[in-house]
Amino acid sequence: MEDHTPKLPNEDNLYEHHAFTVDKGQAPLRIDKYLMNFVENATRSKIQNAAKNGGIHVNNVAVKSNYKVKPLDEIRVLFTHPPYENLLVGEDLPIDIVYEDDELLVVNKPAGMVVHPGHGNYSGTLINALIYRFDSLPNNSSERPGLVHRIDKDTSGLLVVAKTEQAMAHLSLQFAEKTSEREYVALVWGNMEEDQGTIEGNIGRHPKNRLQNTVFLEEEAEKGKPATTHYNVIERLGYVTLVSCKLETGRTHQIRVHMKHIGHTLFNDARYGGDAILKGTTFTKYKQFVDNCFKMLPRQALHAKTLGFKHPKTGEFMRFETPVPEDIQSCIEKWRGYSKHLG
Repeated sequence: MEDHTPKLPNEDNLYEHHAFTVDKGQAPLRIDKYLMNFVENATRSKIQNAAKNGGIHVNNVAVKSNYKVKPLDEIRVLFTHPPYENLLVGEDLPIDIVYEDDELLVVNKPAGMVVHPGHGNYSGTLINALIYRFDSLPNNSSERPGLVHRIDKDTSGLLVVAKTEQAMAHLSLQFAEKTSEREYVALVWGNMEEDQGTIEGNIGRHPKNRLQNTVFLEEEAEKGKPATTHYNVIERLGYVTLVSCKLETGRTHQIRVHMKHIGHTLFNDARYGGDAILKGTTFTKYKQFVDNCFKMLPRQALHAKTLGFKHPKTGEFMRFETPVPEDIQSCIEKWRGYSKHLG
């Protein structure tokens, strides 16, 4: 009987791009459908082609695209080229440098710019722009040159970049020990009950959708990492609220996840469901108003406004602020006008 199992290409020519362990509560599901929720920017045909070429492994065995995943399966996605994020190329891209000296620089990143190369975003990133301008930036623990921390693609605002090994070590320690200052401005759905508060909850990958993170409750806390967000209401605008968020920790999507967790998803945050009308009326005019706001602000309403840290050489505490960008500001003004008519 002929064996139709995909053959494993020469191991020397394979590079691991993704590795997952299937959640123990996972129901049987074709692996091509399963991976659609776990590999960003991957189409089903691309996943099927990878399987056809022997690039999808379950428990170290190559499988076809119709394989049904089972709880605790170990999945590896492999291709015949290295991950593109390992092939860094400098690019002459505009970057807004707010401050620079021999040790570091502070950048105001625009919305839409990815911080570092990754699946589906192999060029046009902040890292590409930095290595074009600066030689020998120190690598962080993830081998990413200059990066002390990061913000999401569609979040705008301030980042500090290390130019020396000493600065990288010193600044990274400040972020780890929670002595740096990071304040964000966010527009969220709903009228927040409290004027201020603290959100605590361990954050980790969502068990059913790897493109999202989630808060794990006490009984499952070991699945995530501790995260703390402090918030203050800046302005109530009817069906949305403008808030200031200060981070103690810096988990991926932290503000986005914490705000959804307490029922106040970020306005137009498509990944977490904020691109639907979550509060308000059923009137057609209201739906049109919100749609116009979405067009005006085609991303999550989140801006890294303030960044503070001790200079790694002088010890001086430095604080930088950048204005809320025009797209968020215009959306706020539109809600201000609308909320006046709500009584």
